Amino acid sequence: MNNRFYLLLANTLVASLTNSCVWYALTFWLYLETKSVVATSVMAGIYLGTVAFSGFFLGSLVDHYRKKTVMMGSSLCSLGFYLLALLLYSVTPSSVFSNPTSLSLWAFILLGLLGAIVGNVRSIAISTLVTLLIEEGQRDRANGLVGTANGVSFLVASLFSGLAIAFLGVFWMLVLAIALTGLVVVHLWTVSVPESEIVVAETDQSASTRRIDIWGTLKAIQQIPGLLALIFFNTLNNFLGGVFMSLMDAYGLSLVSVQVWGMLWGFLSLGFIVGGLVVSRKGLGAKPLKTLFVANIIMWAICVFFTIQASIILLSVGLFIYMCLIPVVEAAEQTIIQKLISPERQGRVFGFAQSVEQAASPITAFIIGPIAELVFIPFMTSGAGVELLGGWFGTGKDRGLALLFTVTGLIGLVITLLAMRSRSYGILSRKYQQFSTESAVAESP
Repeated sequence: MNNRFYLLLANTLVASLTNSCVWYALTFWLYLETKSVVATSVMAGIYLGTVAFSGFFLGSLVDHYRKKTVMMGSSLCSLGFYLLALLLYSVTPSSVFSNPTSLSLWAFILLGLLGAIVGNVRSIAISTLVTLLIEEGQRDRANGLVGTANGVSFLVASLFSGLAIAFLGVFWMLVLAIALTGLVVVHLWTVSVPESEIVVAETDQSASTRRIDIWGTLKAIQQIPGLLALIFFNTLNNFLGGVFMSLMDAYGLSLVSVQVWGMLWGFLSLGFIVGGLVVSRKGLGAKPLKTLFVANIIMWAICVFFTIQASIILLSVGLFIYMCLIPVVEAAEQTIIQKLISPERQGRVFGFAQSVEQAASPITAFIIGPIAELVFIPFMTSGAGVELLGGWFGTGKDRGLALLFTVTGLIGLVITLLAMRSRSYGILSRKYQQFSTESAVAESP
């Protein structure tokens, strides 16, 4: 595999790790300073909303500029925002930051978040670099390595961001982030990327100065029948997955202490790494679309049963397998897009998919809490569920959450099975095989 790719992946790993640590650390710091759940919720909403809708713009940047230039610009912008945040923190009295309505507080938070958010362009750029640097037959394995890097970033950031705030404080956390981002810039400067010119599709020539090309992106996706349906399917999965993102902590903490739950998540995060490594070694097979759907079937089946009883062991095993399969699903989607979309439009398509798919989870996060509180928890504490299910399922608030997870898993499983029997699945599968055959013929002597 291309050595340049390894260097760029390592560079992206350090950048992503730094940005993730800043995001997590600022969340912890904001709550400790203000003791306001509303403040942390607003911060999460700003971050997730911006990430979801920035993909359109970031994807266009990747297509209209050299990949290395975009990655360098991303790190330089992060560096600038972190420096401004550090300056603002240094000149502002510490007492100001305990007021959740303080403009200085939110200016500081916004600068830190912007530094982390501009780094998201790297996740789009690295996927297009797989197409540029890796031979077609090895791209699924390269995508597995990307998933492994994401897993390492998630694991290390979740473990060490809290420690950074506890032992260093937000000032030295920012100093460390600035130092690491500076090293990323210097290292990236030394890595050459063989991209002599920017390839722009003929249909883009008249619009080459437009950096957000949603209509052109949709046209590119629609030219591949079934691809939009795949993105919609992943969006729906993320919408359902938002249930677990919102309520899993509450359920887990009903089974074990906060210390055990935190250490458990550190272990479970290894699933990202394991899944990515398996893909990097074994690949996805000749039919990555089928692999994607099989992985989803397993994931949703796990969601049906991993809360069927109040057992931390059952929950942990299910979550670990679930985590292992996430890089498989992500690598499969990336491999399909890399095969079917021309290189000059891949940045926008990856950005479009990122925006649409990631917009789903925050929406669920806002609406699922009231549903759990008003429907499922009463159903399993004082409602009909006590008589119908309580004898074997259990009763109480935690079992209401467990029932919600089981129902969500059933819905996801049914949707996945129906999607596999859909016309769009058949068309996209045949299209992928057609492109694979044409590529093999073109490469044969």
